[in-house]
Amino acid sequence: MERGFCTAGCSALSWHTKDGKHLWGRNYDFDRLAEGTQVTFLPRGTAYAPVAGGSGETLRYACAGTGLLLPQNPVLYEGLNEQGLMGGQLYYRSFAAYPDGLDTGKRPVQPPFLLLHLLGQCATVEEAVRCLEEEICLANIPFLGAVPPLHWSLSDRTGETVVIEPDADGLHIYRNTIGVMTNSPSYPWHRTNLLNYAGLRDLDYAQTPFGDGQEQCFSGSGAQGLPGDWSSPSRFVRLAFLRRFALPGKDEETGVSRMFRLFQSAAFPLGAVQVSHQTPATELDADVLPYDYTVYTGICCAESLRYYWTTYEGQQIRYLDLGALLEHQTPLQFPMEQTLGFFPVTP
Repeated sequence: MERGFCTAGCSALSWHTKDGKHLWGRNYDFDRLAEGTQVTFLPRGTAYAPVAGGSGETLRYACAGTGLLLPQNPVLYEGLNEQGLMGGQLYYRSFAAYPDGLDTGKRPVQPPFLLLHLLGQCATVEEAVRCLEEEICLANIPFLGAVPPLHWSLSDRTGETVVIEPDADGLHIYRNTIGVMTNSPSYPWHRTNLLNYAGLRDLDYAQTPFGDGQEQCFSGSGAQGLPGDWSSPSRFVRLAFLRRFALPGKDEETGVSRMFRLFQSAAFPLGAVQVSHQTPATELDADVLPYDYTVYTGICCAESLRYYWTTYEGQQIRYLDLGALLEHQTPLQFPMEQTLGFFPVTP
């Protein structure tokens, strides 16, 4: 198990719009991106192996998100399926534990392939939970030389968001969560830690209670004490605060735009988070930097089946319409566009 629970980022959030759209998204914070990573569409019937080199399955539902097209082993880091189930995998270092022995009555799944399996076979959060409890077990089998420490977040058109965490005492599935997930420690720890910030509010304090009471407080004083660093506990508190008080959009367009704003509050600026213990590079890793940074941000909408994304250098919002691709019979990939985009205004 790797040491240091704050050595990698990633933040996930579920939200909604005023007209009833359900959104799920994440920041992908790391010091690299595997070579070949692109926005990826996988049609129904795509073959994959829950355990690399093992017997294969096929996708019941088409999926889209960011990932890799490896032979017989496509990987999605996050995404959604045609039924509106959405979610992603985040790092869970120093806490993730997978059993060495397999449950002979269940189908083994390697951790990097769990998200694709759930999106490919389950239509709802309820079905995904049942699959985890009754049908499959996580396998402590290396992929590309390692077993990545992961935990997962899923949401759907009901608005429920679940957190799935493999701990030393077994797999925990947390139902009806507050819709926020970052990294280690565990989700219950983060929930308890919110008690330390019970005084945070969106309303400014009018005047300081000290002195003669005439000095007006600064704008934003209701949130004084909100942590501003990039550690996992601080990002969890910040996003929980914003999810509670930020105004959702009236529709999908404004909702997605405002959700990207929320993620910017937890994003890693390049150069601000220097990596002290880098994960060993695999054969697929490219452009490894000595910093963790927000490589990209992805947001899904359960109703429209759109996957939106921005990259660190390319802040223009792009999207893929999964619904428009359902008749395609072969996997497709689309570049993430890391290039800068400036748009001149002329008379």
